Amino acid sequence: MSNDKVNISLKEVEDIAQACLVANGCNDENAKAVSTTIMAAERDGCPGHGLFRLPGYVAALKSGKVDGNASPTFERVLPSMLRVDAQNGFAPLPLSIGREPLIEAAREQGVAVMGLIRVHHFSALWFEIEHLAAAKLCAIGCTAYMPSIPPAGGALPFFGTNPLAFGWPRKNRLPMIFDMASAAMSRGELMIAARDGHEVPIGVGLDADGIETSNPQVILDEGVQLPFGGYKGANIAMMVELLAAGLLGERFSFEAAESDNKDGGPPQGGEFLLVIDPRRLGGENWLDHTEAFFAKMLAIEGVRLPSTRRYDNRAKSLVEGIEVPLKLHATILSLTDEVK
Repeated sequence: MSNDKVNISLKEVEDIAQACLVANGCNDENAKAVSTTIMAAERDGCPGHGLFRLPGYVAALKSGKVDGNASPTFERVLPSMLRVDAQNGFAPLPLSIGREPLIEAAREQGVAVMGLIRVHHFSALWFEIEHLAAAKLCAIGCTAYMPSIPPAGGALPFFGTNPLAFGWPRKNRLPMIFDMASAAMSRGELMIAARDGHEVPIGVGLDADGIETSNPQVILDEGVQLPFGGYKGANIAMMVELLAAGLLGERFSFEAAESDNKDGGPPQGGEFLLVIDPRRLGGENWLDHTEAFFAKMLAIEGVRLPSTRRYDNRAKSLVEGIEVPLKLHATILSLTDEVK
């Protein structure tokens, strides 16, 4: 244990997260789903979506913005189109409710889409995509956030950081998954850099005068984040807005901001998932064919597949646990104890 961090097991991560959520207004079912997601983020070395988010979850429960006792409803609109109404709850429970019906629909129809509405999403997308790709399905998911990055040619935040995730099954291996923000850096990573006093690379954001800065706190408080790749990232952010909001009848990022109570928790919005059964188009040899592609790619010196780092972190943390900043650990315990 370092001077400013405490080492805890993954079970402890899940236990303290669940206890904190239940103490602040979640029922057991919702708390379990959220705490499992938090644990997975910490396990895979993605602290920006782990315990770091717990105070935001609690703030949303305390303010009444999110219903910690929400009971999501599932509807199969068409054979290949599914919808889960989160009933103003956090995303993990409705995602778990819709997962198996979505997999079943994709296997039946060859392709299926699912929309989550009235949901508060605060976690990484790779978590839900991994479950779908592990079922030997190709999966794409996206969700919008609150205004953080400008459209191409603009200087004011309009799109969310708007992550897009893609998963592909592997043969006798964990799936290949990438999960990337449309911004040059995810909001969570930027917030952790600010918390820890680290600079960020030039190109991540601008200050209030529109000048590039490496100070993450200035970007968060006064400036604007930038899309990756200029107009290319901005266009992907726009696509995510249209899929996760326009297509689902949910809130665009600017609408989420207008209705949000600014409690620090996740705004209400939608999530879009598209799942395809590769057997229907790629034939029976699709898996071996794509494995040959990966082998050829990995033969190039210095190349690794997306998600490799997370899987390496997973193997390590399952044995060694994870390190949590002492201040964050103390905050979580105090959020639990103060309502006992």
